[in-house]
Amino acid sequence: MDALQYLKAFYETINEDARLSGRAGSVEFLTTMRYIEEYLTPGMRIVEIGAGTGRYSHALAQRGYSVDALELIEHNIDVFRQHTLPDEPVTITQGNALALPYPDDCYDITLLLGPMYHLYTEEDQKQAMREAIRVTKPGGVIFAAYCGNDATMVQFCFRRGKIREPRYQELIDPVTFKCRSTPEEVIVLWRKEEVDALMSAFPVQRLHYVGTDMATEYMEDVVNAMDDETFEIYLRYHFSICERSDMVGVSHHSLDVFRKR
Repeated sequence: MDALQYLKAFYETINEDARLSGRAGSVEFLTTMRYIEEYLTPGMRIVEIGAGTGRYSHALAQRGYSVDALELIEHNIDVFRQHTLPDEPVTITQGNALALPYPDDCYDITLLLGPMYHLYTEEDQKQAMREAIRVTKPGGVIFAAYCGNDATMVQFCFRRGKIREPRYQELIDPVTFKCRSTPEEVIVLWRKEEVDALMSAFPVQRLHYVGTDMATEYMEDVVNAMDDETFEIYLRYHFSICERSDMVGVSHHSLDVFRKR
């Protein structure tokens, strides 16, 4: 299969629409929304590139913001449309993050919360970032999400016992434990220094680098079992550490927030 076929099969198999629900799943969503809300003002135009089933697009549109969403996978678009309310100020278009169908400098907020999970070459990674920056207004804010290398090493390779399987040994550097991905694995894994290297080529100012779930997925059952009061305390703790440079590398998902110069 080619890369697109693997990606289609992945999203047709998993329940992406439910991924950010439940106590544990909501931590990533609540953290990302907390940072988006910091930069929102009335009347802003928002684009979400790689919108998936629309969790963020719908949340923002239902707050009155005009949102244009772009998604590659037809299955996700079908679910997105099922969730669209009458008169909701949101559009969904099928398209590719590497060639956006939008003019230059037209959005105040740009969300790139999925494509960097699935781009395997440096050329494609730079092109997706270049396109996201292109459609953002000067002074606008871009939110880009990544999957973490070392959380995957701990959870998948060691906790699930995959570390000695030949297929995965071929993809893991035996000295640095940096994981390489192919389209068959679907998910590309990043360390912060790789994100830093990618972004060094672009005219942007970093505002935040955030671990959006931090310890949550390591103790998913514990978080899901928390009562309301304990969960609120946990969220306060999570928000207090999610930008700490000595801890952010443990996160399964990270969020780079930056301003276009």
